[in-house]
Amino acid sequence: MLFRFVAFGTLLLAIAPIRAQQALNNGLSASSGTLLQSATVESAWIDLRQSKAARSKAQSAPPWVEAVSLVSGQMPDGSPKAIFRLRVAHPTGDYPILFFRLFFDDRAEARPELVCWDESGTQVLRSGALGSGLGLPTSESQMIPMNGVSIIDVEVPGNGKGVRGAYLDWMTATEVVHPLSTERRDLISDPFSAMPPLHAPDHDIEQFGTVTATLSAETIAIGPDVAQAAAFQFDMEAQPLVALLTFDVASPRIDSPPEIYVNGEALGPANLSLPDLADPGYRGEMESLVKEMQFQYTGWLRAQKIIPVGNLKAGTNDIIVIAGASTPASAIRATQIQLKYLWDKSDYHLRPTTK
Repeated sequence: MLFRFVAFGTLLLAIAPIRAQQALNNGLSASSGTLLQSATVESAWIDLRQSKAARSKAQSAPPWVEAVSLVSGQMPDGSPKAIFRLRVAHPTGDYPILFFRLFFDDRAEARPELVCWDESGTQVLRSGALGSGLGLPTSESQMIPMNGVSIIDVEVPGNGKGVRGAYLDWMTATEVVHPLSTERRDLISDPFSAMPPLHAPDHDIEQFGTVTATLSAETIAIGPDVAQAAAFQFDMEAQPLVALLTFDVASPRIDSPPEIYVNGEALGPANLSLPDLADPGYRGEMESLVKEMQFQYTGWLRAQKIIPVGNLKAGTNDIIVIAGASTPASAIRATQIQLKYLWDKSDYHLRPTTK
């Protein structure tokens, strides 16, 4: 595998007036066509932190990343903005789409945006503001059609210090088949097998004796005590055989999932569906007097909890979700519950009692 080493400290100190068609090379030689043809197409992790520790070390980049720079610009109202500029070359092969995942602090006043340009300086596409202003470390992914695109800008209001890094990977297109009944689900090949965003149905759905009901489609901030909890209330006509609570959770400590309460009784933590540990979304945390590093996932994870049927009742039920004790701030979204009832084709058997 072939890498170039990029002294990012030099790159970050290069501040220049912004022009859409300009890509600052900062002394990096562009990769040759032969190099791009012969080298294996590798993914890229670009460290965009402006801290002293990040500047003091060189970082590697595959040949198709030709230059990385930080330039200054202005917002429409005249306020400053930072622009992280990545110049990329298209490797030989059938790679029509670039997977671009940005890691940043999701502040309402500094939501980043991706802007793509071609060689003539013409804007090809603009992502719109990423994140939702939750005030949490997070990440968002974009699939960028790379027909003619040679420059990708990450525009951020302010000084850009909330941007931490970017993961880039070329995607190939293959035919995907799926049943018609799952068209409402996202089918995305994520490099680290993360779950796609959870969709909350607009109305109750019944399938094979199972009712899926949305408790709230909204994003709700939660904290580690009841005063900061997300509270839901729903009615049931009859007690189910099995109940499953599902939601997406933002930036949790992976060892401290949200806690679930049903009708006033604590049921313990939810279960998180974790991606590969190689995922750059894992962020280490060290605390004084604690020897082991703890990890927060800076993005959205799927959380689920089986609710014992004895905790539910016909009529009105209450569910409370609070952040784990070691997670000071988080959020949940697309909260829904599934209730499984007996139906005419249920598959079950009676197990004889053993003495």
